[in-house]
Amino acid sequence: MSRGLNKVMLIGRLGRDPEMRYTPSGRAVTTFSVATSRSWNTANGDRRTETEWFRVVAWGNLAEICNQLLHKGQQVYIEGRLKNYRWQDENGVQHIRTEIVANEMIILGDRRHLRAEHHEESETPHDAPLPLEEASSDETMPSDDDVEDFPF
Repeated sequence: MSRGLNKVMLIGRLGRDPEMRYTPSGRAVTTFSVATSRSWNTANGDRRTETEWFRVVAWGNLAEICNQLLHKGQQVYIEGRLKNYRWQDENGVQHIRTEIVANEMIILGDRRHLRAEHHEESETPHDAPLPLEEASSDETMPSDDDVEDFPF
């Protein structure tokens, strides 16, 4: 029997601070953008860099953790799956939005820049790694009802 695989792993930097909202059913959802870059040399010896931007969505406990700890410019590892949304606007134009539904997040790089409100509540040293169970989501993914309840 053949099975499919939908898995994404990114290491990049946040392009903006996370935004957390709640669905009408009370479920936390946090969105943020992550940029990844790659560099190479052309045949002429010129150095080129290409940046790709990804929209990331986290749900439940992971959404709350991302909102509390992440900030613009911070380097993170995100693991999740791709999700495509298709819709037609009022002019009949078809649109597709692809996002990464995160199920794990690990803060990379310098941790001294974590949001100040977390430092006041935590006894954890700045350079201590986050326990993985705190930064992962074992919760079920949103149902179709939750997705339709997006507040944005």
